[in-house]
Amino acid sequence: MSLSTLFAGNRKIAIAVDLSDESAYAVRWAVANYLRPDDNVVLLHVQGTRVLYGADWGSIDLAININDEEPEQKLQYDFDALTSNKTANLAKPLMDAQIPYRIHIVKDHDMKERICLEGERLRVNAVIMGSRGFGESKKASKGRLGSVSDYCVHHCSCPVVVVRYPEEEKESNASTLK
Repeated sequence: MSLSTLFAGNRKIAIAVDLSDESAYAVRWAVANYLRPDDNVVLLHVQGTRVLYGADWGSIDLAININDEEPEQKLQYDFDALTSNKTANLAKPLMDAQIPYRIHIVKDHDMKERICLEGERLRVNAVIMGSRGFGESKKASKGRLGSVSDYCVHHCSCPVVVVRYPEEEKESNASTLK
């Protein structure tokens, strides 16, 4: 990528969101520190599923129970609606800053791999994501990447910006819940 392309504007930036406080903070951080008014933003949410998807084999349901099909479909519909509403709420800082965005929700059983694949498919210039710090590395050393962000840093074809959720926000959210 040439410097003229880098500074020309019209970058396509994906912000990977998982509907957590860390994701909401990453969106706010991106608006305040990274995004430009002429950037095109994709809020990318990978909704977990028990169904495997693949280009060559279609979908394969891992647990088929015919008796539970209708209630499960309603539950899935309700969860899809909740996901759409929550993702739209995450976009509020983008709307307030008048940064163009779109919401892109995909379903897959492997969130970390799908983020990288969608970033490549959408041809984004960068992926921004929060770190929940739930990875294997949290046991070894405080403050390192979670498993999803670590995977994306090492496997995405574009630069990945990992936004660390501030400790003071974690503490204030924890005290609010008590």
